[in-house]
Amino acid sequence: MISKIDKNTVRQRRHARVRKHVSGTAETPRLNVYRSLNHIYVQIIDDVKGVTLAAASTMEKAIKEQIADMTKTEAAKVVGTAVAERAKEKGIETVVFDRGGYLYTGRVKAVADGAREAGLKF
Repeated sequence: MISKIDKNTVRQRRHARVRKHVSGTAETPRLNVYRSLNHIYVQIIDDVKGVTLAAASTMEKAIKEQIADMTKTEAAKVVGTAVAERAKEKGIETVVFDRGGYLYTGRVKAVADGAREAGLKF
């Protein structure tokens, strides 16, 4: 019998491979993306201290009201813009993009585009 490939396990392995090389510091923290079926979560992380510096997701009340009639990709762009604005408030200009093992397309790309438009540099 043919067994079905667990896509999340494959993604987690890909993410672990990438994380060997991608790490966030205080000067250039890591912008991490997690994508569930219905929501998207973004964090800016300083891996040296192990601290989340800024975060945004589609679960937040303010963002949820904004994205009520949008597609998931459009909502991801709003989340990217929101996290970039929060990072700018804390003096963060440059980040390292960590796509979380996901392919750089669709919602993951929309987050990056939204963050770039709001002024973050990758």
